[in-house]
Amino acid sequence: MTIDFSKYQGAGNDFIIIDNRSGTFTPNTELIKSLCDRHFGIGADGLMLLESTPGYDFYMRYFNSDGNESTMCGNGGRCITLFAKQHSLIDSSAKFMGIDGEHKSEILDKCYVKLKMQDVNNFEVGDDYYFIDTGSPHFVYFVDDVTKIDVNTEGRLIRKSHNINNGGTNVNFVQPNGNKIKLRTYERGVEGETLACGTGSVATAIAFNHYFESEDTEFIIHTLGGELKVSFTKKGESEYENIWLEGPAMHVFDGKLEI
Repeated sequence: MTIDFSKYQGAGNDFIIIDNRSGTFTPNTELIKSLCDRHFGIGADGLMLLESTPGYDFYMRYFNSDGNESTMCGNGGRCITLFAKQHSLIDSSAKFMGIDGEHKSEILDKCYVKLKMQDVNNFEVGDDYYFIDTGSPHFVYFVDDVTKIDVNTEGRLIRKSHNINNGGTNVNFVQPNGNKIKLRTYERGVEGETLACGTGSVATAIAFNHYFESEDTEFIIHTLGGELKVSFTKKGESEYENIWLEGPAMHVFDGKLEI
């Protein structure tokens, strides 16, 4: 059986995307893991299936590179929006469902997409960290210099410290610099550092705003793969709504799989 796929990337976060509205592709952990393998497969941080769901343009189903179905991926949501346009499912905006609920997205130009995230109104604050669920769980840790962090070693140590019964947590190492923030991320399911993380960027901006009691509601997040912008409306001490993630996204190539 031959299946068409596309490769997309958003600020270096890369994904295999398959139009699965027909239900032809049956997800299998080992198959997805092999497709995402960077040496023996296509290579990606994750794989997404675009599927049908009533009342929406599409349903986004996301799998990490370890082959397991996972929670929301912000950069993935931006990339699958471009994929939907490529397949003439949308024009310049979309309303779609993910595992965490409804999302809206807008294509601002052919390589720049914004995505509306879920509201955040509850998080854990520790002595030197925040634990925030922005569609995916994130441990946010402030550091003096992200370039001096061994992300894979330290991230692996923290990764199972929170959300233990639901797969652990992603780990964000954050270096504040005004409203421009440097971020490096260890992603669960990838089990290593990725070039960018959308839900992690949102968690980082919210943690920064709350910790520093900042009046800023718009932040530029510097990741290894490029800049992402996070904006929101703050209500009270710890309620965040109208959260938008935006940044670059690009179609890399198309191909065919022999299953």
